[in-house]
Amino acid sequence: MPDSSQNLYFHLSLDADDDGFVANYKSIMRMLGKKEDDLKVLIAKQFIIPFENGVLVIRHWKLNNYIQKDRYKETIYKEEKALLSVDNSNVYNMDTNCIHSIDKIRLDKISLKENRQEEKRTTIYEILEKNFGRTISPMEFEKINNWLLLFNEDILNYAIELCVLQNKKTFAYLEGILKNWKSQQYKTLEEIKENEISKTEKPKERTYL
Repeated sequence: MPDSSQNLYFHLSLDADDDGFVANYKSIMRMLGKKEDDLKVLIAKQFIIPFENGVLVIRHWKLNNYIQKDRYKETIYKEEKALLSVDNSNVYNMDTNCIHSIDKIRLDKISLKENRQEEKRTTIYEILEKNFGRTISPMEFEKINNWLLLFNEDILNYAIELCVLQNKKTFAYLEGILKNWKSQQYKTLEEIKENEISKTEKPKERTYL
């Protein structure tokens, strides 16, 4: 995800109310000098949910923020909040048929170049979410981006497969595998698989004359 979109997401989160709703996103964008494409990426990647009246909600707000009951103040956007549900991962969701574009932003107008750059990584995210049975957080999203700078898609796929086979479907365990491979300075999937096989091979029994 572009740095400009990450920066916009950070500032939107700072300005959100206690339920994760943001009303003045346009003024925030003007202040930061952000473009519509920066917002489109956040919508396309489902980090935010836009409403027809111009209000936004941060999807992972409840996952990443905790507010004590005595300090919590409910959002004034109660109608929009009523359209949302919270899944088991504490992430907001809404029927895609109810999601409206902001100022008629069409997500299919995101540049073809950007789509091509993100297409492979989106596949990784979908594989991870499917196998781990939950939605990944923005922080995990960025960590995956960083790992993809070091390892290719096939290596990350194999790491996810190992997590599932060992029934340790946590992001911490996945990163543990990748950090180990990094320390071993592996570059290809072939090197990794050869190492995994050598670990599982039992030493030959010694014979005595």
